[in-house]
This record gives sequence, structure tokens and C-alpha cells, in this order.
Amino acid sequence: MDGLHSTITLNNGVKMPRFGLGVWKTDNRTSRDSVAAAIKNGYLAIDTARQYGNEQGTGAGIKLGLEQAGLKRSDLFVTTKLYNGEQGDYDQVSRAFENQLKDLGLDYVDLYLMHWPVDKTYIESYHAMEKLYREGKVRAIGVSNFDNDRMEKLLEEAEVIPAVNQMEFNPTNQEREILAFDQSHDIEMTAWSPLGGGESLTNPVIDALAKKYDRSAAQIILRWEWQRDIVTVVKSTHEKRIIQNSQIFDFSLSDEDVQKINELDQGKRGLWYDDFQWHNPNGKVANGIDQWPDTRK
Repeated sequence: MDGLHSTITLNNGVKMPRFGLGVWKTDNRTSRDSVAAAIKNGYLAIDTARQYGNEQGTGAGIKLGLEQAGLKRSDLFVTTKLYNGEQGDYDQVSRAFENQLKDLGLDYVDLYLMHWPVDKTYIESYHAMEKLYREGKVRAIGVSNFDNDRMEKLLEEAEVIPAVNQMEFNPTNQEREILAFDQSHDIEMTAWSPLGGGESLTNPVIDALAKKYDRSAAQIILRWEWQRDIVTVVKSTHEKRIIQNSQIFDFSLSDEDVQKINELDQGKRGLWYDDFQWHNPNGKVANGIDQWPDTRK
């Protein structure tokens, strides 16, 4: 099925929608409204995180959206993530997860990701997540922002192969090596920051294609990712844009135009963590995991 109800099958048999709404950099009120609007307009996947500080708002939006759309909880696929500062042994991770369920107002989540690989704790934390999975509190587990070296180390220790590796993926950052590695191990790579901010949206190639197909720049990029078989979560806080972002199923890019966008890759990450340093687009570095930009309220 081509559209918002289209799914991929993860390596444990769970079906995950290929297109969903992300709520990074939104407060509780905004996330509530955008999540409710997305569900009302056909979205079946919602992606949040403890780090975003909006799980309560996301949960309220899920409840409202399901009521407005006449859907059941089981119709929706909800992803959240383990916060860096709450990584550790099973007791610590379990407490963090139960608090997240409470904030979300849910009995379970469909996908639980480790937000970033904190080198001192990510193996232990993943084992704790495996236990949550075996207990049936999550339908699938995975990771986010794992390069190939860290993923290899995790796979050596893991009892449950991660179902997902969520990475920044957009026209100027296509993570070719990570995508190939993940695919070779039956790990689904999904995209955060799929529009790549201003650089991708204002790129002359994207602009020309938008005019050729009479579409927005965002629609061209999202359709490209769809044709690349990349599971995508895209953020918007306006209902009109939420609807527009999902209107990518009634046209196709030619193979030649897909290749034009493929050639925009610069391997240019907007945010990355390495050796206990956070790197942001302005080139500034914050040392230590506690200095990750914390938006929690």
C-alpha cells in the first residue's frame, strides 16, 4: 500500500509505518496540537524522546488524535528514546522507561531507541532494553546515531539485534556506509532531520525539481526519501504543513531526478556526538554528556 498506511516489516516481524511525525524542538502544548493534527489527518507513526521534554504533550496529542480519528491505540506506532543521562543498569533504565510511559499515558511503546551511544554505558543500557523487550513492555528496540564501529561492538554483545538505527538523513547527509552496514545486518535505518534544514530546502537542484513537478521543496525531498526506501519522521507544527508533507504519494521522481539528489551528498552532519563531545552546525563543541542541549522543562 502506497501512502501513510504503508509499512515495513522489522527484523522481529513488527510492522512499522514508513512515514510519521517527529516532535523535536516543540514544547508540550505544540507537540499536543501537532500530534493530534497528524493523527486526524492520517499519520499512524509518532516519534518523540525524553530529551525533547514533550512526552506529556505528545501523550495528550495521541489521546486527542485517536479520539478525533476514531482509532484504537493499537492502530498507532509510537517511538520514544532513552535519554543519555538515564542510561545505566536495568533498574535505572526501567525506572526511566516507566516514567516515560507515565508521561505518555501509555501502557507500552512500539519502538524504544537508545538516543545516543554513550560509550561508558551503551552496552549495559542496551541489555536493560533487551529485558524490557522480553518483558513485553516494548514491541521492538533499537538505537539512534550509531556509527558502524559502535554498532559492531553492540552486535558482538547483543542478544536482540536492533530493529532500527535512526540517523540524520537528508540530501546533503546520506550516511552511505552506515546505511549499507545496517542493511547488511537487517537493521532498518530511519531518518531524522529528513529535510536537512535550510541547505536542502533552498538547494538549487531541489528548487528546480520543485518547479518541474509543481511541488514544494519539502515534498520533493520526502518523495526522494520514499523512493530510496528510507523510513522517515518529519517535523512540522502547522496542520497545513503536516498535511502538505504527506501529499507525496500521487507523483514519482524519475530515476534521473532521484540520481540528481543522490549526487548532493556531502556527508555533512548537522549534529554529532563523538569522544564525549557534541558538535553542532555552528562548529561549537560542548564537552561531556551533561552538556548536551537539554530542552526538558
